[in-house]
Amino acid sequence: MSNKKQEFEYDLVRDFLSGKSGADRKLYDYLAPSLYPICLRYAPNKLESNDMFQDSMVRVFRRLQDFRFEGSLEGWCKRVCVNQCLDILRKKNLFKEESLKENHSEIASPEVSGEEKLIHEQLIELLERLPHGYRTVFNMYVIEGYTHSEISEKLGITESTSKTQLFKARKQLQNWMKREG
Repeated sequence: MSNKKQEFEYDLVRDFLSGKSGADRKLYDYLAPSLYPICLRYAPNKLESNDMFQDSMVRVFRRLQDFRFEGSLEGWCKRVCVNQCLDILRKKNLFKEESLKENHSEIASPEVSGEEKLIHEQLIELLERLPHGYRTVFNMYVIEGYTHSEISEKLGITESTSKTQLFKARKQLQNWMKREG
């Protein structure tokens, strides 16, 4: 991360923590483009992703005093957001073995514009079609970089279930891509 970006982020945090007027809006505007897509990936539908995003921003704002000014603010906030999304999903008991089998979700259409983003849009649509358990494990393992052990601990499932869900998610995505590609 460049020093200018880091200085900018740290100034945002200092302004927010000191109660500077408008700092909350600046922080929100800075973080929203990177946090909202995380919520879209984890939520079963667009309405739920909006709720997850709001809850994540509240958690970031409440915990910002815990930020140690070490590394990227954006990275720290992404971790807070992922954990908030997982907490919400865990409270809904979506990770019981029976819930992971065929709990298909609605297809949400993220608003992505431009031809250069067509592939990204198609991938997001495919991910949203995955059963909830498949999608969550896929997001955590492939996108967020969690290990199966960490996924197991965070979701309250076995490592074997995590591996199986990832395998099934990949297989389903490959099948859809072959059919629709």
